[in-house]
Amino acid sequence: MQRYELEESLKEEIRARVLGAGFMKLVQSVRRGGGVFRISMRPVEIGGRRMFQAEMSEGRDTRVKNLDDAGAAEGLEEIIAQKGARDLHLMTAKGDLHVRVTKKGHVLVSRSAEMDRVAKTQPHDRVKDVPLGRFDSTALLRAIGIADGSGAVRASMRGKYDQINEFLRVVGDSVRPAPGPGGEGGFVAVDCGCGKAYLTIALYFYLSEALGFENVRIVGVDRREDVVAAARKTAENLDVADRVVFAEANLADFGAKELAAAVGADGGATVRPDLVCSLHACDTATDEALAKGVEWGARYVFSAPCCQHELQKTISGTGAAAPFAGLLRQSILRERLCDILTDSFRAMLMRVMGYKTQVIEFVSPGATARNIMLKCESGAKSGQPGPVGEYLELRDYWKVVPWLETRLGRLVEKHLSRYG
Repeated sequence: MQRYELEESLKEEIRARVLGAGFMKLVQSVRRGGGVFRISMRPVEIGGRRMFQAEMSEGRDTRVKNLDDAGAAEGLEEIIAQKGARDLHLMTAKGDLHVRVTKKGHVLVSRSAEMDRVAKTQPHDRVKDVPLGRFDSTALLRAIGIADGSGAVRASMRGKYDQINEFLRVVGDSVRPAPGPGGEGGFVAVDCGCGKAYLTIALYFYLSEALGFENVRIVGVDRREDVVAAARKTAENLDVADRVVFAEANLADFGAKELAAAVGADGGATVRPDLVCSLHACDTATDEALAKGVEWGARYVFSAPCCQHELQKTISGTGAAAPFAGLLRQSILRERLCDILTDSFRAMLMRVMGYKTQVIEFVSPGATARNIMLKCESGAKSGQPGPVGEYLELRDYWKVVPWLETRLGRLVEKHLSRYG
């Protein structure tokens, strides 16, 4: 038997599960040419006839083909004969089969407990394209608690599922691989305030499996010991603990040395992360994440803020607030005004620091009311008069000093002092 080849008994089992009764879906992801080739097959009903729909995607190219029984059998042989490192996940009414072939050619096989599901032949309509659907994310979604034992997204987790998909969509539309601190083609990301690591681990698999990035390393930072321990356990269960690591620390105390140690940089080398992100870090933790991105020189900084209280504590006492007394008297209006001002100050300061910045709605309000994202990409000239002037005019009108300005300190002050 050649390297990477499956045993004949395993091949027969795959054929029987796919071509027999109760077949639901097959997904195989193969690494080749520095990217990932993904093919899926599922039963569909076309004109009252049961057929098979095969979807093949590589990079941003996707092709769909409808097959009869003979075509499906032929296509299945091509799937089985694929060589190289790959993952195959096969779902039937009676249970799941997962086959993983490692880079060294080892074949790892696992089977679920016997199930009693109903295998429905779906209509020909295409399923909505989402980032977590571009690779076999079933094991991932189960491990992080978003999907149940059968692989279906839990109703209570639908909002979180949508948030992660849309966050990943922004990542996929924005980032490009580049020679990173880990070597040619490496990509390092830091998730600030990672919490239960839904996004952290999903980001790793999306970058490596769907986008085909090489040498991806993700660092999740959170101050809660129990949360970090649980996240590490999840990474171990998914066999990515050497590439997705977690640090128990206050983000303010997690500096360049700690980051270098987390990604295993040799000799205390400086690490410039490609991406710094945060999803709903509370209050000034969002500012801390933005500041870390600036200090580390990250290529991309994507942050979806959460609750924002710092500005609310100071704005009512300023002279500029007097004309807005009626508005500020209503707590919900005061909160929304301060949210808008806080994110405006943040976006302006990131522009001052040399980041092309957009404020976008990254997900529908139905998924979360906190659906604003600051999308920042380095490459602009820092300290330009236009961005500095806009920031100072708004800041001085309200007679406040946003916390992010205080946090950035001398990095931003050298630009503001030239025009202040």
